Amino acid sequence: MLKRIGRVCRPLLAVALALILALAPVSAVWARSGGRIGGGSFRSPTFSAPRSIGPRSAPVYPSYGGGFGFPLVVPFFWGGGGGLLTLLLLIGAGSFLVRSLRSAVSEDGEDGVGDPLVTVAQVKVGLLASARQLQKEINALALESDTQSPEGLSQLLQNVSLSLMRYSDYWAYGHAQVEKLPLPRAESLFYQASLQERSKFSAETLTNRNNQIQQVPQAALKRAAAGIPDVGEYLVVTLLVAYRGNLGTLPVVNSVAELRQCLMQLAAIPAERIVAIEVLWTPQLEGDTLSAEALLTEYPEMRLL
Repeated sequence: MLKRIGRVCRPLLAVALALILALAPVSAVWARSGGRIGGGSFRSPTFSAPRSIGPRSAPVYPSYGGGFGFPLVVPFFWGGGGGLLTLLLLIGAGSFLVRSLRSAVSEDGEDGVGDPLVTVAQVKVGLLASARQLQKEINALALESDTQSPEGLSQLLQNVSLSLMRYSDYWAYGHAQVEKLPLPRAESLFYQASLQERSKFSAETLTNRNNQIQQVPQAALKRAAAGIPDVGEYLVVTLLVAYRGNLGTLPVVNSVAELRQCLMQLAAIPAERIVAIEVLWTPQLEGDTLSAEALLTEYPEMRLL
């Protein structure tokens, strides 16, 4: 008897669910629409094979009579008059030069032995949904930005950071973290963080990856009826930036001032150091917003400002 009732009820439940989805506002069906802008590559020519710091053969210079070459060393031992002291001074100068070269290599993002070092920074900003114009600005950047060149990515990073700082009055939550890792681990962390953020979207409705733009027509996702009140309260913008070298740590975000400092530091990264960038924001669709419950559930790391 129960099985027979179950067989009868299943089609009715399916029809009821279909009606609910069909009659529900599009903003509820497509909850948490998301956008993504990004570019760059961890396999660019910038990261060629690491330079080895091992023993190398000494350069051989031509010797013509009293010119440069082996005869230059002979007077140190057979010429008398302070030859040993001169040799020690040359050894000391050579050691200093080697240390200086290694230090310069380290500052440029190499660990001197293995893979180049890459810093991965994440900054997240939770804003009140009344910051409607910010959605429009980031949507416009997604359609206009050059995401294929380091200069274009640097400009994108500056524009998004500036847009966010202009809406600092709407900031409610924030988070920042930074890690410096060898290239393979940095690449893994970067794309894991990207996938984690993208998994929070029900649909990616606007993307620009390496100048490849994909957009879901707004008309297909607009509200089913006019005058339906907003169902959410927040917007979230996430910046993922991978860059060579170490340009300083980001502060722990507990205040608006600290979050502003994080954005300013990211915006100041030189274009030639940028490896990859992704800007992810949700909701992407105008009129679609994020509920407080969803924000606290999906972004537990964010702190109230």
